[in-house]
Order: sequence, then structure tokens, then C-alpha cells
Amino acid sequence: MTNDQLTGTVCPLLGGNAEQEATLSASPGVFADFPADLNEKLVERLQELGIEKLYAHQAEAIESALAGHDTVTTVGTSSGKTLCYALPMLQKCLEEPSAKALLLFPTKALAHDQLDRLQELAEGSSLMSSCYDGDTPKSRRSMIRSSAHLILTNPDMLHMAILPQHEHWRKFFKSLRVIVLDEVHVLRGAFGSHTAWVLRRLLRLCEWYGSKPLILASSATLPNAEEHFENLTGRTPVVISQDAAPSSDKKIYLIEAPDDASSGFETPNMLTARLLAELAMNDVRTLAFCKARTTTELVVRQAREHLKAKGAPTGLIDSYRGGYTAKERRDIEKRLFKGSLSGLAATNAMELGVDVGGLDAVILNGYPGSLSSFWQQVGRCGRAGRPGAAVFIAHEDPLEQHLVRDPHALLNAKEAATVSIENPQIAESQLRCAAFERPIAPEELEAIGPSAVEAAERLGEAGELEFNAGRWFYPSYDGPAFMVNIRGSSAETFVLRNGDEVIGDMEEWRAYLHAHAGAVYLHRDRTFVVTKLDLQHGEATLQEDDPGYWTRTQSRSLAQETARISQRDAREVKLGLAGLKITIQATGYQRIKNGSTEILGHEELDLPPLTWDTIGVALDFHPEFASFEDPQALGGLHGLEHALMAAAPLIAGCDPRDLDSVWFAIAPETMAPRIVVFDQAPGGLGFSAKLYEEYEDWIRLASKIVLSCSCEHGCPKCMLSPRCSTGNEPLSKPELKRMLDMLLA
Repeated sequence: MTNDQLTGTVCPLLGGNAEQEATLSASPGVFADFPADLNEKLVERLQELGIEKLYAHQAEAIESALAGHDTVTTVGTSSGKTLCYALPMLQKCLEEPSAKALLLFPTKALAHDQLDRLQELAEGSSLMSSCYDGDTPKSRRSMIRSSAHLILTNPDMLHMAILPQHEHWRKFFKSLRVIVLDEVHVLRGAFGSHTAWVLRRLLRLCEWYGSKPLILASSATLPNAEEHFENLTGRTPVVISQDAAPSSDKKIYLIEAPDDASSGFETPNMLTARLLAELAMNDVRTLAFCKARTTTELVVRQAREHLKAKGAPTGLIDSYRGGYTAKERRDIEKRLFKGSLSGLAATNAMELGVDVGGLDAVILNGYPGSLSSFWQQVGRCGRAGRPGAAVFIAHEDPLEQHLVRDPHALLNAKEAATVSIENPQIAESQLRCAAFERPIAPEELEAIGPSAVEAAERLGEAGELEFNAGRWFYPSYDGPAFMVNIRGSSAETFVLRNGDEVIGDMEEWRAYLHAHAGAVYLHRDRTFVVTKLDLQHGEATLQEDDPGYWTRTQSRSLAQETARISQRDAREVKLGLAGLKITIQATGYQRIKNGSTEILGHEELDLPPLTWDTIGVALDFHPEFASFEDPQALGGLHGLEHALMAAAPLIAGCDPRDLDSVWFAIAPETMAPRIVVFDQAPGGLGFSAKLYEEYEDWIRLASKIVLSCSCEHGCPKCMLSPRCSTGNEPLSKPELKRMLDMLLA
């Protein structure tokens, strides 16, 4: 399909709704010869595959790795990052027959996709490669451990199943020569912080077994690649960042939310579904990214209804998300790779470098949460010299509307990746795991940093570690890793059951908010209603039923200050970085009619609260800033909280879901107005600290988001938040503008 044909298909479907358009023009590549010391067998294999030259950044990365340097390659999507680590890794294994390599991917789908590529590169050699993850049959695991040269897995499996059983991996660790970290920009927030500790656990076991493997990493474009690599591994890398790959023409369409819910109003979900169906019918291979599991299922159902109404086969499209069984995931992946599916609605499980065989278009149903994720999703289309089209559909959210109105913030900004090994909860949970695997010497903790020393001392005082013979020991034969979920704050997983049938699973926090009694759960073509949530046994009971609506949970949060870390004065406000105790309470849920935004009713919930400790930034105002006796002033203060939350992710470089907030007309600590923005992760991950440091830029961006909208009283484009626990009441845009003027004067 040519660029004109693709544009001619996509544009009419948008119906003139595109607020902004951007064109990424094609660019020629910069090529280089194979490095002189690259193994001749690998050169011959590349030539057999039709590769006569490398991109310049590939050659540079390979030369760095072959010289023995830890290396991170950070270039754009479709830039051939796989060869940057695969060729030096394969060379190590070819030159040393007993050498092993461990490759870590953030998702199972990506690992299985890369396995096919590596096997193609290694064809004709004696090298054996295999995936080792939760889907690997137990009958094959021993053989893989003993025989495979290249093992592809994920940080979760390394943490849960490999490191705690390292005695079974003795031979592998002793011969481990290369560790590959793919898509390291994804290793951020809580997941990245846990993974940084998991990698330190891995490296200390390698040292114990007598190996010091080279670490090769790949990433999407990152402004802080060296710092991020160091935070993850404790080592300093060579950074390869000059992208020399050719690129094809790509159109990006930015869709703003409509001004009113008129009779022709299409919600973002409805527009995504219609585009997905119409593009699939026109043989435009399309991937629609949705931010949540429920949204993914809703979009597929609406798209299939559209296909059915047009007389087209509904099997043209399917859905893909977490919670499916391994068999379901593999079946969908095969159909997509082979081209029997024309359209797929997916969560970010399909975001990473999985080669889906030449997609023409992608639809982003809402902002995916970070700039790196935005570009990863956009980069799924228009590969291998093909033109591509990406449609970003903004939701009724001030942050998303700002990104459409100010495309520079979306298309030209760069976003750093953040991890924190200082987080006390993460440090304590990971130290338990490390001490179980091998007793920890004090000098090991000192090398990591003060937070590790303090965490060990706290665990010692609590009796969870014991200091004996100059080392810290874990005082139990039962390993703690299964209690630590490295993708969040809780390892608890809730099982979803329909009678004896297991439908799927959810993390504890997700089950608390989305699998309560009365919640509607969508699973592919089936609809269930939750009849019971058993918090004690970690189980939700479902009954198959289609009530004609879906549900949205409402909750409220409280933030109690426990310690003041730092403080400073700014105009009209005293800023404080503080330790907080957070309490979240699910208060009820809305029933929303299928295919519309109509709220059919509200039901109350009676669930126990969830509590945790974290870090936040507190903005304390003098009493006259917003009098609690003035409803308009309180509406302005509430609006300021919304504006700060809209701007915060772009300042802190995080997903909007990494932060939460509360506001007080009279805070107990100060008896004056207060706004608190805090890290959602227990212990904090540094996002609030970033907001504290960049307060002036934060306020300026919040003001820009509000003032760039021409409405008088506030709307979803500037003030109203879909996450507001009080239904966006009270709010006052005039008062908010007055307050911003005072803060920026």
C-alpha cells in the first residue's frame, strides 16, 4: 500500500476530526561494513539472509561489545537493535562452546518473537536457544537449564524461579558470559526499581560462581540512557545513541475530544472501534492500543458489531491483553503474525518490539502514559520501508487534550526513565530474597548505598533477617520471592472463577477496584458479573451474564503526613517533601450503558480500606488563599489540584497512574488549605521529589493547560478529571485562574 493509498483510506474515516497532523518524513540510512573482528560464520549467515551491510549504529554497538564494554544502544523503533546485541552474544557462544547467555525481555510475547529471530541467525550452528517462562512445561525445564546456550526469559521469572533455585543453575551461572536487557526504557517506576535489585541479585550470584558477564542493553530513545543503565545494573556503559536506520513516511493524526455530547457524538472507544473495523475491512492491517483490559474488550465488541452491520466477517479482528491463558495468547499471536487477523485491539502487552509483520496503521485510544510508550506504539506501523499512519485519540482529560493542542509537548519532547533503589519497601523485600539466596556481607550493602544498609538494619530489628558470623541471613527455609510482585506493590494475585472454570487472574489492587461484587468483567466474547470478592482467600466468584452495561469504580484517598523530609518557600505557598500514610477507600461504582456514556446508576461499596506509606509533595497555602467559607474559592483550590495532576506526569516523567492527589480546605497539620500529590508506589519512586525540585516549571505547565482552553467555566479539556473521586465538584475556573495568577505573579 502506497502512502497516498493509506492516507486516502484513513483520512475520510476521521471525518475531519483531526485537530493536528504531523508528518514524519522518510530519511535515508547511514551504512557501515561488518566489523573486522566479527566471526566469519556470522558474516556468512547475515549474507545468506540478504544483509550485506549494517547500519552505522549497529556496527558501532557490535564493536563496543566485542571489545568487552557493557553497552546500551538507544535508538528509535525499527532500527535493528536486535543485531546490536545478538551478534556479539552469538560470537561469544561460538568462540566458547560452553558459554551461556541470558536474555531478559519485559513480556513473554516479545521473548517468543525474539526467539524466532535468534534461531534464524544461529541456523547452521550447534547453539540451542529456548524460552524459559511461566508457560514453559515443567517437563522441559531441566533440559533447558542443562543444554540451552541462550535462555530467553523475563525479570519476573528470574526473580521468582531462577535466582531462588540457583543451585540448579550452577553450571549455567558459571558459564554465563552475556546478559541482554531488551527494551530497558520499560524498566521504570516500581517494575524498574524491583528489576534493578533483581539484576544486583543476579550479578552477585554470578560473582559467587566465578563469572562476570557482559551486559548489553537496547532501548527506545532515552535522554538519560547512561544514568538509567547505571541505576539498573550498577555499571557504567558505552552509550550508542546516533540512529542511522532509514525511516519511511508516517502520518500522525491527533484527535481532540468533541465540544459536546451531541446526537452524533462518538466516545473515544466508539471512534476507536469504528476505525478498527473500517480499516480492517479495507485490508489496512491495524493495531488499536487501549489503556485498560475492560476498554480493550469493549472496543473489540463494538468493532465486531460494526463489521456485522456491514456484512463483514467478525473474525477479522480480535483482542489481546493480560489475563488470557497462555494458549489463548499464543493462538492470537500466531494468527496476527501470519496475517489471518486484519485488526487487533490490545493493551500495552503488544507495545514492545514484537514484529507483527508489517502493520499499516495504529490507533492510540488515549495517551498510553508516557512519551516512550507513545513512540513505541506509533512505531508499530510503517516498518520495513512501508508507509504508516498513526491516530492518537485524546480522551476527555486535561493532560491528553493539552498534548493535542500543543503537539510540541508530544512530538518533540524527550522523557527520562526513573528507577529508585532507595525505595525502602522495595529494598526490604529484595534484601530478603537476596539473603535467602546467599548470606549478605555488610560491604555488599555499603556498595549498593545507605538505603540498603538501613533496610537490612530495619529487617534485623524486626527479626526478618539475622546477623551472624559477619553476614545477614534469612531465617527460614521457605523462600520469600513468591511474596514479592516486582510489577507492583503486592505479590497477591486473585483468581477469577466461574464455577470450576478459571477465567483469569488479577493483582490484589486491581481486584479490589475492579472485581468487587457487582463489577462487570469482560473476557473476549463473554461477559461476567462478579458475585463475590473473597479478600481473605484471594478469589473472585463470577457468573456469566450480560447486563447491558459496564462498571467504573469510584474511590477516595486520604494522605496523613508522617515525616517532613525537606521544605522551602515559594510565592504564596510553602512546599514540603514528606513521608505520608495513604488510605484508599473504594466507595462505590457506576453502571454505564454499553456503547455510550450514559450513567444508569450508582451503587455503594462496603470494602475495607487499603493503606500504605509513600512520599509526596505538599503545597501548604495561607488561610486567606482559599477561604473554606467561600464555595468559589474551594472550587478554585480543587481545580488547582486537577491542574497540577494534569501537568505532573510530564514534569516527573511518569505515567499518570504513578501519581495520585488529595486536597484539603483545612488540613489537620496546618489548619489551612493544602494540596498533596504523592507517589502511588509504597515507599515512593522519586516522582514527587522531581515535582518538588521542578515546582516552578510544574506551575507554569499547569497554568498553560488551563489557560489554553477558551471555555469560561471549566471542561474536560482543561479542568474536569475522569479520576476525580467527587465527580468534579466543586470546581471554579475563574477562581483557579486567579490562584494561578497569584502563584505565577
